[in-house]
Amino acid sequence: MSGRVRSNPYAGNSAEIWKCPADKATVRNARGVWPRVRSNSMSQSFGAGSWLPASRFRVYARDAEIIDPSPTMMWVLVDEHPGSINDAAFAVQMRSEADLAQARIIDYPASYHNGACGFSFADGHAEIRKWVDPRTIIEPRYGQTIPLNQASPDNLDVLWLSEHSSSPK
Repeated sequence: MSGRVRSNPYAGNSAEIWKCPADKATVRNARGVWPRVRSNSMSQSFGAGSWLPASRFRVYARDAEIIDPSPTMMWVLVDEHPGSINDAAFAVQMRSEADLAQARIIDYPASYHNGACGFSFADGHAEIRKWVDPRTIIEPRYGQTIPLNQASPDNLDVLWLSEHSSSPK
């Protein structure tokens, strides 16, 4: 295989597909101020599963491994809060109803859409998820990072993210 970058038959060479139009974040460099390139992040459940206790939760390397949760319930890409993006992965602290008092928000989802954000799922469909806990919704402060890995006891949004990110082995 050559070192040439191949165009995706669905996306072509378009970088715009990785950024929500509602994300107004910019970056500054020596040549000026530019719109940020992306606002989407991928679930940490894919690949190495860096935030998941790998011995306890499933990580997914191939489509065929997505069995629990099912592809219709398993999110792949999320609109991440502009102050939360620190890498390409979106980390979720896995919690169940039994231990929800220990919930934390590691990375913050966006809430551009009236307290909601977009998710794409492993089966190809997309959904807008409206957050139910006000601690999940942080107004964007463009150009500023927000504190990550915050305690959020009994946050039902953390439970929803957990149930749609992975499952115990």
